Amino acid sequence: MSLIPTDILVKACNCDKTPTIPIVVFEVFILLGTAVALKILSKYQPNILKKFFLVAIGVFIFEFFTSPMWINSHLGPWAYVYQDVSWVLTVGWTTLILSTIIVVDKFLPQLNELKRFVVYLIFLTILVMLLESLVVNLSIRTYAPETLQLINGLYIPILNVPLQILYYVPVFTSLVIGFYKYWNLVLDNKAVVPVKSNKWLRNLIFSFLAVIFFELMIDPMVVNAKLPGWSYFYRDISIVMSGVWVIVIWLATSIVDRFFIQLDLSKRFLLYLLGATVIMLPIESWFINNGYRVYGSSAVANFTGFKVIGLNVPIEVAFAVPLYMALVISLIRYWQITLDNHQ
Repeated sequence: MSLIPTDILVKACNCDKTPTIPIVVFEVFILLGTAVALKILSKYQPNILKKFFLVAIGVFIFEFFTSPMWINSHLGPWAYVYQDVSWVLTVGWTTLILSTIIVVDKFLPQLNELKRFVVYLIFLTILVMLLESLVVNLSIRTYAPETLQLINGLYIPILNVPLQILYYVPVFTSLVIGFYKYWNLVLDNKAVVPVKSNKWLRNLIFSFLAVIFFELMIDPMVVNAKLPGWSYFYRDISIVMSGVWVIVIWLATSIVDRFFIQLDLSKRFLLYLLGATVIMLPIESWFINNGYRVYGSSAVANFTGFKVIGLNVPIEVAFAVPLYMALVISLIRYWQITLDNHQ
């Protein structure tokens, strides 16, 4: 007799994992391509495996957080790490992103960080669109009903990918690159000059932009309800709801930088994450339990049924909050550090 309820086991296997020959060939291609790419990139970049691991963490966090928006099927039971989140796809996206960063940095060192960041996004938008087209046409990737509703039949001809990918990819890659760049400062032990003056307005704007862009992307996953009509500026995205996240992130990062500026980047990041999560999780719980935050059917289908004692929120939400914070805060902090150090 299983200790885990049957309905939970069913939810954990919510896609057809039966592989096909073309998809197995695709997986072999991804793995061999990654091995070749790492071999070549190691000539230009030390600690290549550690850097690969950093990008992979960022990609996996994003895939875990946004998994209700799409379904990854037919990759074989060996290819999955959580529900339909696949390590094979994580490896593929990671290779594309890291290769682009290293190649651009190698051949365009004369550009400042902002210009190189834009170049990353341009190249990655093209490359990710091509890979997304491949996984869609191989029947690996399908989209959740809420995502299909948002797509509304708008696809890029020939590629057969949603038109919205032109927005999704830059947001996705910006978050992952920001995560990588922040932790790469730690990995490379780069000198970062502590700035005691808190440029609160600039930091607040950074927080606002990062949260809004991410909220726009994950719009299909959750509905913000029962808020004042004037607060909605796109579909059900509310300046009130987003504003709460912005203020929490801004407060957490500002307080830590004000009182713990002497700590290194990794320790401060953990404090950012801890502070923001401790503040935001009870607030998110209140939103959910009072009907202001309603998760879509695809997100609910991914919930195992376990809830956080005392908060009455799905355990997945409790994990999602710090994951969300990790991506957004790393992007915000990286650009703050870059501008403060005039890189």
